Amino acid sequence: MRFQEKMREYSKEELWREYCGFLDLSLPEYMTIQRRLLLEQVELWSSCVLGQTFLKGRCPHTVEEFREMVPLTTYDDYAATLLSKQASDLPAEPVLWIQTTWEGGIHPLKVAPYTKSMLDTYKRNVMACFMMATSKCKGDFDISVTDHMLYALAPLPYATGLLPLLLKDEIDVDFLPPVKDAAGMTFKERNIAGFKLGMRHGIEYVFGLGSVTYYVSRSLSALQKGSGGSMASKLSSVSPARLLRYLSAMRKCKKEGRELLPKDLFQLKGIMCAGTDNNCYKDDLERLWGIRPMEIFAGTEPTCIGTETWSREGMYFFPDACFYEFIPPREMERSMADPSYQPRTVLMDEVVPGTTYEIVLTVFKGGAFARYRVGDLYRCTGIGNRSEQIQLPRFAYVDRVPSIIDIAGFTRISENSIRHAIELSGLQVHQWTAKKEYSPENRPLMHLYVELSPQVLTSSAISAQILREHLSVYFKYVDHDYQDLKKILGIDPLKITILKCGTFDSYLQRFGRPVRRMNPESCEVADLMACQTQLYPPRREGSRYDRI
Repeated sequence: MRFQEKMREYSKEELWREYCGFLDLSLPEYMTIQRRLLLEQVELWSSCVLGQTFLKGRCPHTVEEFREMVPLTTYDDYAATLLSKQASDLPAEPVLWIQTTWEGGIHPLKVAPYTKSMLDTYKRNVMACFMMATSKCKGDFDISVTDHMLYALAPLPYATGLLPLLLKDEIDVDFLPPVKDAAGMTFKERNIAGFKLGMRHGIEYVFGLGSVTYYVSRSLSALQKGSGGSMASKLSSVSPARLLRYLSAMRKCKKEGRELLPKDLFQLKGIMCAGTDNNCYKDDLERLWGIRPMEIFAGTEPTCIGTETWSREGMYFFPDACFYEFIPPREMERSMADPSYQPRTVLMDEVVPGTTYEIVLTVFKGGAFARYRVGDLYRCTGIGNRSEQIQLPRFAYVDRVPSIIDIAGFTRISENSIRHAIELSGLQVHQWTAKKEYSPENRPLMHLYVELSPQVLTSSAISAQILREHLSVYFKYVDHDYQDLKKILGIDPLKITILKCGTFDSYLQRFGRPVRRMNPESCEVADLMACQTQLYPPRREGSRYDRI
């Protein structure tokens, strides 16, 4: 039975219990589900070719044996099987393959198999997110078959393209523009068509990457300011009631001396945001639409794994999507220093509030990935929430792991991709370090601190702006997702600071270790900058993750 049929047959309380009832679990009950589903998955995984490449003839029978026998994995461990789509080697038959960027400039893409059971779980959990995006309290939601959703999603084979496909199985929500039309449109064309249809039919939901949703929302003002009476043509087919709302909103905005905002035209029920850097856009999206966005956890490999609730005070993991393990800060530090080291993990009932963890996932329902380091950091913000009457740990998404710089959910910039871009550019960069930072407007950027070779500095004058323009060309060449930042969002996130010759060597002499190539701590950057003038600050102790 589809969700919209259930709305006619069952009460809101019964539907809430079916889709969102995991929030009522105690932590021991939650762990019972986790352990049961893991053992079911282990049985499938252990008996397939892929699983035995790790187990070497062994077969774990308990959760503890599984964690002891199976090492932590990365996509490199699965690439040969998955990139060639060797379905017969997997725990269960995939019905769909989803793709995403692997490592910009080095590995173009990675793919992940989805079984029917995985998609069924994904669909149920997406509906739970859908319900909570519209809720104002426990047990409440506002969903109708007459609703419309603004299309701000990448189509299949990307993971966000699953949303229309899965929702269609449950409820007849209309996407603006329709998915079949949107697939053949450019990003700009989808924006124009979506808002034009929205003016005709209304918009009740928005879902997409936080950065893309913000850009799409801001584009309404650009459409309004279009030249040559373009707005009038866009409103030619609008109903009298919506035309009256538009004219009333325009008068109000003119009186208040501000631009037209989406909230002036549409009464939104919910916004769902996925991806990285959502905290950079949530406040602005709330100002634009008049309601607070709800963040969800989703990814190509793990599927949809968690959601915020009506309070927007933290996210909870679904118990039936993956088995969750967490690498504590010091274990993660040790693993970064020694890649051969197998870090110790803790389980959901062992996490400590205030601590930031790297998440490790084992995908249920015939999934391929076991003890998989997906590359995301989460902070446990508390255990239980009295106001929500929830007993489970709640989390906030922090960022990618330090070896990766992710900008607005578009890029996965690694040390290798930066080195590759520098080599291709032919610029004589002697030393460098890259750090993800934020602009005064709270927008993410990549700050590259470089030291040029002495020959370059003596032969020509190179400014940071020239270097930035030159390197940007090569970043766009080696990383198409980086190119999309400019093409889709209209931003170039690269910032350059040129350091004096000898700065990196001076730092090494002072502290006895080189500066981290990727995402050094802020105090490391301050020390590096001070070394330009031989001003050595006192050594700072402690791990960066103790302070996250």
